[in-house]
Amino acid sequence: MNTVDVAKRHELILQSLRQGRRVGVGVLARLVGASEMTVRRDLGALERDGLLRRVRGAAVGLLTGEETPHAARSRQRLEAKRRIGAAVAGLLDDGEAVVLDSGTTTLEVARRLVDRRLTVLPLSLHSADVLRGAEHIRLVLPGGDIRPGELAFSGPLTEHAFRIMRFDTLVLASCGFSTRDGSYAHDLAEAAVKRAAVDASARVVLAVDSSKFGRTAFGRVCAAQEVDVVVTDANAPEEEVARLRETGVDVRLV
Repeated sequence: MNTVDVAKRHELILQSLRQGRRVGVGVLARLVGASEMTVRRDLGALERDGLLRRVRGAAVGLLTGEETPHAARSRQRLEAKRRIGAAVAGLLDDGEAVVLDSGTTTLEVARRLVDRRLTVLPLSLHSADVLRGAEHIRLVLPGGDIRPGELAFSGPLTEHAFRIMRFDTLVLASCGFSTRDGSYAHDLAEAAVKRAAVDASARVVLAVDSSKFGRTAFGRVCAAQEVDVVVTDANAPEEEVARLRETGVDVRLV
């Protein structure tokens, strides 16, 4: 099978394992239209990426208290994240002061900003590394603790940055999002930083792919009504998009 087929199989498998469900290999094989041997290879690859846990004759998905490693997330839904990144970059005006949240989708935003004239405070070293050589970017780092893997800033020093600075736009990432529950993060320290960034920003733009809709995580960041613009891909649930628009949120599908 070609790589597109593999990617589609992996996405179907992960969708069936959402919220920590246990699903048998035979069921997964019928779901993706492949042999059990092929599915076992897929499960092995996904387990190595930290996306599921294999048990005898089945697989178990991640629970809401568990986080997929950054390296694995960076390979998921890459084309959708690139489209989202380009669309979010298009919403920013030169001269703005911008907070760029940590995350793999916001990393795609960072890659679209290297030729722009902006002041940017990135909340991860991944984005800082992308922007550090950009000629017209004023790069401001917040300080604080660096979380391994994610390379995200967190802690009291990071939160203090938002007490002494104000920003035009926060580009917010999310581990889970819905109209009812709002935005979530897995790590409580990062959730506190995100909350501080929301409070310090005149506009909040949520950059989130459609797989995050309906999920929750351990730490709540903000209500859906505190988000001004949601940029997501065209596979976002229609009912969620409609509810967001009814509450006055500008939803952009890309």
